[in-house]
Amino acid sequence: MSPRILVTGGAGFIGSAYVRSLLGPDGPGGTAVTVLDKLTYAGSVARLDPVFAHPDLTFVQGDVCDAPLVASLMAGHDQVVHFAAESHVDRSIADGGDFTRTNVVGTQVLLDAALRHGVRTFVQVSTDEVYGSLPTGAAKETDRLRPSSPYAASKAAADLIALAHHHTHGLDVRVTRCSNNFGPYQHPEKLVPRFLTALLEGGTVPLYGDGLQIRDWLYVDDHVRALELVRLSGRPGEIYNIGGGTSLTNLDLTHRLLALCGAGPERIVTVEDRKGHDRRYAVDHTKITTELGYHPRSDFAADLAATAEWYKRHPDWWRSLLTAR
Repeated sequence: MSPRILVTGGAGFIGSAYVRSLLGPDGPGGTAVTVLDKLTYAGSVARLDPVFAHPDLTFVQGDVCDAPLVASLMAGHDQVVHFAAESHVDRSIADGGDFTRTNVVGTQVLLDAALRHGVRTFVQVSTDEVYGSLPTGAAKETDRLRPSSPYAASKAAADLIALAHHHTHGLDVRVTRCSNNFGPYQHPEKLVPRFLTALLEGGTVPLYGDGLQIRDWLYVDDHVRALELVRLSGRPGEIYNIGGGTSLTNLDLTHRLLALCGAGPERIVTVEDRKGHDRRYAVDHTKITTELGYHPRSDFAADLAATAEWYKRHPDWWRSLLTAR
């Protein structure tokens, strides 16, 4: 029988890319998808425009913390892919309350409903930030969690709660932890689109501190492929790191973005570093490669250029989000 998948946060950047992959021309076909999204400032139904009229798509605006709503939806589904989250670190530092509510309580509400209604598989989509800053090496799935920001702490808590439901109740939970994503449709509060949109508007880009923080970059389409591998073939109770294989300092990435926009280094403005700013993230994705055959396909330079071109061609989309913010 074809799966019925509840995708939370499916109008967000990564969630919508996942939904488009399921229902697009290259998707598996015959998969019923329900998107549950609160449509906060970071959500946009426009991300689903390419598939919104698809007969297998149902869109529901709502909150993952709304237990009666979640229960009513869960009853008609046998799999969950859980993207819904508050995810911007700067916002979590300014006020962490929404992060605890959505990321922790919302996950608990979903897990409770999944248990009651016999959901077959629950994919918890998480982040490499739960491992904290690494001076050297790359985090493995068995490494200690050392989250630094309220955002990362809320995601670590959600991961542990989800895994506890596997150990205690036997729920088929699979956790993924990805590195920094980029690609079309990303909200302009994140580094790549924030810098691109500022440059396209003729402005400057705010670079934290010395700009030597290191991140591993993952093209969103690679992330989506990895998530499908985990949903289809992952093992219950397991964690899978998803890396992109391109590590850059923020300064190096900034210079690449400047070049793509025909701008010079004078457009960089150094600003006070973020509180508790992690210096370096890195994940070891050997496990998902060995077990499930995942390999990043992205040509980073080409995909970054394509992302810049997308923002150049869609100013109405990102300007509307800047206004709403």
